[in-house]
Amino acid sequence: MPAYAIAHLREAAPHPEIAEYIEHIPATFEPYGGRFLVHAAQHEVKEGSWPGHVVMIAFPGIAEARAWWDSPAYREIAPLRSRHIAGDIILVEGVPEGYDPAATARAMREALPAG
Repeated sequence: MPAYAIAHLREAAPHPEIAEYIEHIPATFEPYGGRFLVHAAQHEVKEGSWPGHVVMIAFPGIAEARAWWDSPAYREIAPLRSRHIAGDIILVEGVPEGYDPAATARAMREALPAG
């Protein structure tokens, strides 16, 4: 099942270390089957607020996403970003092939108190 690294990064002033980070990050995730899905793209806020930027990297599975995040190669370059850009980053599993949201809704209804 695919997994994703999703970052919500706040606005930051340009800095040479950020450029260096961007140059080096693909080499850290490619060995784990990672690839950019969203990077350096404009987004359109439809509800709430979402200042900053979105980055999404896809992986074959959660094990690969975790291995990338914990890898010496990524840990070495991560400070180039984190020293200059505040943000939130999550790793999340995608849904399996054939996922049926109606089954999730049924389970929610069954868990509701009778009444």
